[in-house]
Amino acid sequence: MNTEFDFGAEGESGIAYVRAVKVDDLPEDMREQAEGQDTLYALHAADGERLAVVRDRALAFVLARQNNMEPVAVH
Repeated sequence: MNTEFDFGAEGESGIAYVRAVKVDDLPEDMREQAEGQDTLYALHAADGERLAVVRDRALAFVLARQNNMEPVAVH
């Protein structure tokens, strides 16, 4: 799945929320890229802005940390 990531200014820190997202709830263009997945993982900024959608929960946590953010799971 190709997704552009925009995490703001270099060195910016904050909390990133990771939550499971049903593929059926995503826009059509994103559903087409899901390639048979039922669930993806969204990474959100503290203000609720969706920063990224990735295939794997662990990847979402790594992505947050690589961008100087502290990931937190949301149920």
